[in-house]
Amino acid sequence: MDIVGKRYLYFAISLIAIVPGLIGLMLWGLPLAVDFAGGSLVEIRFASGTAPTLEAAREVYAQLGFEDAEVRSSGANDLIVRTPTIDDATNNRIIEAMQTEFNDTITVLRFDSVGPTVGREVTVRAAGAVALAALAIMFFIWYAFRGVPNAHRYGISAIIAMLHDVAVVFGVQAILSHFLGWEVDALFLTALLTVIGFSVHDTIVVFDRIRENATKYRRQPYEKTVNDSILQTLVRSVNTQLTVFLTLLALVIFGGSTIRHFVVILMIGVLSGTYSSIFNAAPILVVWEKQEWKTWFRKNKAQPAQ
Repeated sequence: MDIVGKRYLYFAISLIAIVPGLIGLMLWGLPLAVDFAGGSLVEIRFASGTAPTLEAAREVYAQLGFEDAEVRSSGANDLIVRTPTIDDATNNRIIEAMQTEFNDTITVLRFDSVGPTVGREVTVRAAGAVALAALAIMFFIWYAFRGVPNAHRYGISAIIAMLHDVAVVFGVQAILSHFLGWEVDALFLTALLTVIGFSVHDTIVVFDRIRENATKYRRQPYEKTVNDSILQTLVRSVNTQLTVFLTLLALVIFGGSTIRHFVVILMIGVLSGTYSSIFNAAPILVVWEKQEWKTWFRKNKAQPAQ
């Protein structure tokens, strides 16, 4: 099986997987949850088993001065409402007004409130956490492979593969946010950092085998060494990630709706991380070793002269 020899095919598949999500990201953006954007979010349940229409709920909020309230359904008898930051007393007043308006008993399942300043601070720290993790991973791999020629290539290649997974996760999140209304919250950040860890872990396994084989078979072409190393770790990588994927799939099916978003993002990230560690990270080393970018446009430049 010649994985490295077909590297540009696998690079193209990665591009096909990333581009639709990035287009969705540019068109629709990412709706930030209260954790990052600030504001208040309340999830309520109606004892009758049937929630009022979204328009009727918005009208109650508008009558109390919250014309910009965002109301969406969550199941047959639950509503999720997002407003500017309010306190407990104001929320209780709104709930009482809704109970009177709809003649129903309402249970508050969740009420979160974050000020805009805190939301901005959390957003900055979240971005910093991802950037710091990327830098730490790159320098660690660089140090761990310091005995190998061009050790920096391993760290940078791992980061490129990791960015592939981050792009896939953000793209899928943009699509899910548009069609399912899922917001970017603290659990999404947790899933993203977990995906980064999985991706780099699998990449390091392949890189470590490349290091061993490069030392053992010095006269063997580098491209063959990399391909053999990928094949030698392929079964282990697939089996490990398949075990994780099946566990997450069980959580999606049998777990509650509260963690479904988190688990789905993890599933997408695990699949992407497995793909990138096998079909992207190691082949990038070969492209770098052979400096193939110098010949990418040579044919195009030669055509006008013919």
